[in-house]
Amino acid sequence: MSNGQEQQQSPVAIVTGASGGIGEATTRALAKAGYRVFGTSRKTPPRQSTGVEHVACDVTRDDSVETAIGQILAKTGRIDLLVNNAGIGLVGGAEESSLEQAKSLFDVNLFGVIRTTKAVLPVMRSQRSGRIVNISSVMGLIPAPYFALYASSKHALEGYSESLDHEVRDVGVRVILVEPAYTRTSFESNLLQADQPLDEYKSASANAQAVMREVMMSADSPELVADAVLNAATAAKPRARYTAGGFARQVSLLRRFVPQSAFDKSLRKQLRLPT
Repeated sequence: MSNGQEQQQSPVAIVTGASGGIGEATTRALAKAGYRVFGTSRKTPPRQSTGVEHVACDVTRDDSVETAIGQILAKTGRIDLLVNNAGIGLVGGAEESSLEQAKSLFDVNLFGVIRTTKAVLPVMRSQRSGRIVNISSVMGLIPAPYFALYASSKHALEGYSESLDHEVRDVGVRVILVEPAYTRTSFESNLLQADQPLDEYKSASANAQAVMREVMMSADSPELVADAVLNAATAAKPRARYTAGGFARQVSLLRRFVPQSAFDKSLRKQLRLPT
């Protein structure tokens, strides 16, 4: 069998936000597992993983998403897996961000997912098969003081994903969440700062950022998250959500089974907020 025939028969995967971190690790894991992988980002990444094809795509623009998906379909004729990984973070009190800044965050973290999902769903429905894996966060499960807008975008993503999964399951498509905790990527260094800072929140916000810097020293590797994505993509009977790493599993269990008052007190203590 020729290489072209082998490539043609490989399942096709698209990973957004693939220029680094979790996205880049996921493209490598999928390529190793036998997928034909297309990694998307707004700009060509400084390095490209072997076996991964780069496609320019800005998930905040309808025309960019449609063009990118069209280019991939022209080469492959099918799409078997979409990993919605592109996202941005924002630190600061909820009151400290302008509405414009909040909208720009949601345009990537939520509406970017919706754009790419809507672009691939007609193909997956016609195939009567496909997986969509959405990268959420433990902040999509728990309160996140001084990350309220980021957390709310992930809470919204969780609701969208679970609801959509029920809608498309009967046509052979599944929508699955992967929930990492703190992961060693450039996420922290690339965090947006609130654009309307207030002195009232300065000290507590600084504490929250200091806590993040400390936990990042022992954070999970992006490869660990990529393994969770691969499990979600290939499981014969996938779960609705996959936590990535021990800390994420612990937080998920505590959120479900620990009384609200106890969870609230523990969270405030960890973030050095008055209890």
